[in-house]
Amino acid sequence: MKLDILVLSVHPDDAELGCSGTILKHIALGHKVGIVDLTRGELGTRGSAEIRDEEAAAAAKILGLSLRENLALPDGFFENTREYQLKVIAAIRKYRPAIVITNAYHDRHPDHGRANELVEASAFLSGLRKIETFDDGNLQEAWRPDMVLHFIQDNYIRPDVVIDITEYWDKKVESIYAYGSQFFNPDWKGEPQTYISTPEFINVVAGRAAEFGKSIQVKYAEGFTSRKILGVDNLFSLK
Repeated sequence: MKLDILVLSVHPDDAELGCSGTILKHIALGHKVGIVDLTRGELGTRGSAEIRDEEAAAAAKILGLSLRENLALPDGFFENTREYQLKVIAAIRKYRPAIVITNAYHDRHPDHGRANELVEASAFLSGLRKIETFDDGNLQEAWRPDMVLHFIQDNYIRPDVVIDITEYWDKKVESIYAYGSQFFNPDWKGEPQTYISTPEFINVVAGRAAEFGKSIQVKYAEGFTSRKILGVDNLFSLK
């Protein structure tokens, strides 16, 4: 299956927090969007890898994704090495996206910045035909996405592009709360409260979306950065 947008994010729930409004908007526009999580988030304070697998599947249904997979890289301990680059390259070549979206280039959680470096390197290397990767025993063709964008997470980063997600805000929140082990859930018992599991945390997410929305005179928006200069066909494409 060829995708228009492939989100390569390190933990299940990162995509929901960082870019699910953009995912929902582009699916509504008729684009095919999928998520490949790099890890199962097994080091998270609450829940387990198995629980997060189930939550990720539930969130995928809410978002209407074309697919969701997991590379099962070691949470907390993956690096930007050849071994893991080849796994990410294989995923990019398998789905041949025009656009890749990944984690912030620096953030509170060290996995986020390392994931960004891994995906950025892999997206470039994926275009080199002398690097061989295989899918079900078949040699894959080289493929380089047109663009790699990074969503903005806990740390504030000035975005290079901002997308109006006002129409999709409620569905975004629904996809976040599919992770009942991670975010506020009055029925979740027996494990410590974390920074993101407090009832107030969703206000942080909403505040960031409102801040980005204000910059383009809408209620809610998501922001993205790019290592490349972004261009448009004409000045009237700018908002």
